[in-house]
Amino acid sequence: MEHYGWLGLLPPILTITLALVTKEVIFSLFTGIFVGYLIVSSWNPITALIGVTDGLANVLNDGWNIRIVLFCAMLGALVGLTQATGAANAFGKWMASKVKTRVGTLLVTWFFGLVIFIDDYFNSLTVGTVMRPVTDEKKISRAKLAYVLDSTAATDSSIAPISSWVVTIMSITKASEGFDKLGVNEFIFFIMLIPINLYAIIALLMVVQTSVRKDFGPMLVSEARAIKGVGLYNEEKYGQPTGKLENMDVTGGKAQAKDMILPLVVLVILAVVFFPMTTYLGAIDGENIKTLSEAMNSMTLGDAFNNTDASKALFYSSIFTVVFTSLYYMFRKLLSIVQVGKAITDGIKSMVPALIILTLAWTIGGIIRMGPEEGGLGLGRYLSEVVAAGNFPIWLLPIVVFLIAALISFATGTSWGTFSIMIPLAMPIAIALAEKNGADLMNTALVAVGAAIGGAIFGDHCSPISDTTILSSTGANCPHLEHVETQIPYAIFAMLVSAVGYLFAGIFDNPYIGTLVAIITFFVAYEIVIRVMKSDVDSVNLDAGKQK
Repeated sequence: MEHYGWLGLLPPILTITLALVTKEVIFSLFTGIFVGYLIVSSWNPITALIGVTDGLANVLNDGWNIRIVLFCAMLGALVGLTQATGAANAFGKWMASKVKTRVGTLLVTWFFGLVIFIDDYFNSLTVGTVMRPVTDEKKISRAKLAYVLDSTAATDSSIAPISSWVVTIMSITKASEGFDKLGVNEFIFFIMLIPINLYAIIALLMVVQTSVRKDFGPMLVSEARAIKGVGLYNEEKYGQPTGKLENMDVTGGKAQAKDMILPLVVLVILAVVFFPMTTYLGAIDGENIKTLSEAMNSMTLGDAFNNTDASKALFYSSIFTVVFTSLYYMFRKLLSIVQVGKAITDGIKSMVPALIILTLAWTIGGIIRMGPEEGGLGLGRYLSEVVAAGNFPIWLLPIVVFLIAALISFATGTSWGTFSIMIPLAMPIAIALAEKNGADLMNTALVAVGAAIGGAIFGDHCSPISDTTILSSTGANCPHLEHVETQIPYAIFAMLVSAVGYLFAGIFDNPYIGTLVAIITFFVAYEIVIRVMKSDVDSVNLDAGKQK
């Protein structure tokens, strides 16, 4: 038996349904895992529960997986260190001192959001705390600040080469049925995915466009209130702001901008160095290759990058960066040894929920992906057979995957949970359809997986129950409902534009055509919208209200 047939659909369907109803991703994922083990254990609940515990242990017993867990933990430690020193705050003030206009302030906030790429939580909270006093001074509404924060959190983290998001995408992609047929490692595949992560690209462009051009919809009203001095937020309509963040700076403002820049530069440089270096070190076998120089001469730099173990490279770079940053902050007398320890501990604690979701995602992905001979359901094989035997048009796959992923992520408020469900389903279907239709395997896989990622980012960006949506409201000190209402039209606009891009990418089986069409559609559609809809601040009539 190669698979369990339609029964293999039960775990992901149950997981999706429970997530929609309960809005609780961890419970939903665990239940889906349990049902998967129920099926393979002939519906014996005791055996199934034992299988769940073994499955969770096995995914963390994998060298790749545990290094990814530790890498994410080290990113949390780095976040904790920069928050404790106030380095991010110093960097933001330095940047803000260089601009004098509303547009310039918004673009600086956007750019600052791009710079903080290692973690979406860190992005929303840090940039919001740093830029809020500056945007208040320039009469920029809290809703607009929250929108910029939210639009540069998950989106930026999903396309940056180094982040907790990237390793999650790589690990799920690497384990998907059919990935081994593409002939590249997971890091190279991720880099190739960046141009077809259309929602992330369009959402980032949307921030720039609404900063230099005009707003529309509910955001226009919030901006008009701020510009006319009525209020930076509408407490009467939306209630109290989510709340101000506590100042984590324990140095009394001693940190400088360089104290934020240097650790990030070190992290990037070390990652670039360790990607080929891990390949060279792994080639030293003590017999044919005995030294590092011999290993470097045995292959090209391109081969070293392509054959690297990304989990090792990222983990090494994060460990070295945390050690460097700790010593550097102590040398600068910004933190004591005790304060360094507390900052690292606090930072790692902040990553625990994400690590739980990641572990559960690996586990449900394993039970779904593996064949019966390995104790799994073989769902990828079953879906591949069904799709290959049917007449499902290959050109429709990207937009269907995108819309389903967008629905799941919006309803559940999580992209990581959506990744774990959609990527393992999209990959084998794309490979099977490409083989059946004689299409390019790489292009078809890139567009399908890119669509799954783009749809997942949509929900994480704008769902009312998304953690980044909530943290962006908090970082901007904006009423949560005002942030949600003002952001939704912009997010839906970006989603529809992305859908057009995925449609054309599927028709031409080419990710670059899809990207080009999406960008052209974005600029044309935006001009149409601001002409059709009210987009002039002076035309907005506001009731007098108490200044906030």
